[in-house]
Amino acid sequence: MKKKALAAVLTLALAAGVMAGCGSTGSSGSSAPAAEETQDAAAEESQEAQEPAAAGEDNVITIAATPVPHAQILEEAKKILAEQGYDLKITVFEDYVQPNEVVYSGEMDANYFQHIPYLDSYNEEHGYDLVNAGGIHYEPFGIYPGTKKTLDEIADGDVIAVPNDTTNEARALLLLQDNGIITLKEGAGLTATVNDIASKAYDIKIQELEAAQVPHVIDEVSYAVMNGNYALEAGFSAAKDALAYEKSDSEAAVTYVNVIAVKDGNQDSAKIKALVDVLKSDEIVKFINDTYDGAVVPFAE
Repeated sequence: MKKKALAAVLTLALAAGVMAGCGSTGSSGSSAPAAEETQDAAAEESQEAQEPAAAGEDNVITIAATPVPHAQILEEAKKILAEQGYDLKITVFEDYVQPNEVVYSGEMDANYFQHIPYLDSYNEEHGYDLVNAGGIHYEPFGIYPGTKKTLDEIADGDVIAVPNDTTNEARALLLLQDNGIITLKEGAGLTATVNDIASKAYDIKIQELEAAQVPHVIDEVSYAVMNGNYALEAGFSAAKDALAYEKSDSEAAVTYVNVIAVKDGNQDSAKIKALVDVLKSDEIVKFINDTYDGAVVPFAE
């Protein structure tokens, strides 16, 4: 019952993870100081990171988020940030437009709801300069058992159901490739379709279905490759039931990591760095792992 309740709560917002997206930023270096100076500077930075925000400093962090899992994770982070002297103010939105609008306008400092492709697309469409301040989590695809209960049982004639929309089908095919079931043409990557399958380890059939329908054929196919939210809705746990799922260093996980997005120039501010550090802390990693049963996975850069 607990698993089903969690599935119902997560369904809408995790579906947002399929629609919404995230990006990466780089940094440039300068000539290295003497060893002692480097150690002293590192020690000072470490001490500053642990000290509460100084009185009079801008210690209010305003952030836009979608409900689950983003706002839930932020509520947990809020407690830790308070101990550091920061006041995290969370505003929940049900759509995927306003969170970017309020950050670009300066009304809010950051948002947490989208993955990289969505952020890049939004910037290009609107001429915005929102950037990734840090990757926090991803929602993995998994290969789930149908009539076959292990991948060792795969054989000629097996049918594997996959989502048929561009983004999700590519992720499903990449996962099958990562597990040695198919090989894609070079360069197919995150735009791959069944037409990009170069070879198969077995004479299998890939059955393309609308993503929401994949769980409904689980008893009719050998295996099903599902989005995390639809797997939850069907009562599956990615951590416990998936025969294989996207790892944190996979192409899809790195690409579809959900990020903290800010207006360019704000990613290096003390409060945004504090926010990202807390969201990537051991405490929040544990919260995510304990709460979402593998449907949400902390992103390790």
